[in-house]
Amino acid sequence: MPAPRHRSFWLQEVSGDAPDAPALVGSLRADVCIIGGGFVGLWTALRLKELSPSGEVVILEQDICGGGASGRNGGFVLSWMPKLSSLEKLFGIAEALRVAQASESAIDEIGAFCAANKIDADFRKGGWLWTATTAAQHAAWEGVVRHCERNGISAFQRLSPEEAAQRAGSPAHREGVFIANAAVVQPAALARGLRRVALERGVKIFENTKVRNFTRSRPVTIHTDQGSVISEKLVIAANAWSARIPELSRAIAVISSDIIATAPAPDLLEKIGWHKDLSITDSQTMVDYYRITRDGRVAFGKGGWTIAYGGNIGSNFDRHAARAAEVTADFRRYYPQLASVPIMHDWSGPIDRTPDSLPRLGYLGPHKNISFGIGWSGNGVGPSVIGGRILASLALESEDEWSRHPLVGGGLSNFPPEPIRFLGAHLVRSAVAAKERAEMCEQKPSPWAMALAKLAPAGLEDKS
Repeated sequence: MPAPRHRSFWLQEVSGDAPDAPALVGSLRADVCIIGGGFVGLWTALRLKELSPSGEVVILEQDICGGGASGRNGGFVLSWMPKLSSLEKLFGIAEALRVAQASESAIDEIGAFCAANKIDADFRKGGWLWTATTAAQHAAWEGVVRHCERNGISAFQRLSPEEAAQRAGSPAHREGVFIANAAVVQPAALARGLRRVALERGVKIFENTKVRNFTRSRPVTIHTDQGSVISEKLVIAANAWSARIPELSRAIAVISSDIIATAPAPDLLEKIGWHKDLSITDSQTMVDYYRITRDGRVAFGKGGWTIAYGGNIGSNFDRHAARAAEVTADFRRYYPQLASVPIMHDWSGPIDRTPDSLPRLGYLGPHKNISFGIGWSGNGVGPSVIGGRILASLALESEDEWSRHPLVGGGLSNFPPEPIRFLGAHLVRSAVAAKERAEMCEQKPSPWAMALAKLAPAGLEDKS
């Protein structure tokens, strides 16, 4: 019997909320079949039921709903406003502003949905602090802040060094900017709440059901270990696991993100001044991100440590002791005042990263009955609401603002094929790590590290 899967703190916190849905055994028919029971798949299913209540919608999830990235991330609910420059390059400034502002509205939509459906997902809108923790990170945000200001957007508030340190609760934060329109959430609780509402609205969910393959036909046949679904439409919402699909394999690279969580220490966190509703990131390429949980723990994560070959996501994407130690070291460096607070949990998860860190949505080649939404690049909690609207409209072949959304069919570049992608990514990752370790020690990185680090894909923010 296989060992039980290692779960994130978030999933452990909501364990036992509901029994697993049955695995698919035998054959059934559907109007729309969705592969993936995370945020993107669940929002898509709910939107389909809103637009076509009588439609037969089926979700196939290889684990439990929320068992993938949706139940393992840091729980930051952010917009695409820090990606305004990248969006403008793709669509022009008018459409870029529309896309970024829609992603801001999605934040409030999640809060409203939780309130209306009694989902206890600990949604707290306390803003996001984007900081510099080394001299090399100085004013990393200035380009995008000025770009926003030139276009009448005042989303960013510049902070003095003293204000940044005070809000973050540590002088390790040398300066920063603040966006008020951002939130934190218990991500697994949100995913499980979406699952409950989807079931209540008639969506059929099959958990512990791994999809082995699907046809490129109309209708499409989706084969699982013990059954199959014949469906008029198929939606691929499997995120990092989509890298195994040939047509999508070069659109994304699968990298790890690792998180630790401390024991509760609410009194100490209050003493150092860290606001309990605030989300924080630094400006590294291998970004550190951190926030406080509802019971006063610190959840502290770091992105980009390992890379999957050919989209093969092994057990080291569930947990990795050496990477957790590296994350802990960054946490201790930023918060020496919390040295007495023990680390109680650690976990990992895969991120489906695109070259520009923006998602890819569209039809799978010429097959208008097969659509996909992948490449959320570590910022999918809020934008997945938009993804659900787009994918529902694509599945229904509707002619509306969502099927014509600028992100549909977007993406200017792909990653190289394997093994070039894997070898090159490891080389660049090593250079980035060496560069940022040197900068953390206020040392000058080597010329080779500086040169190779410039080849890293775009991050979650457009840096100066």
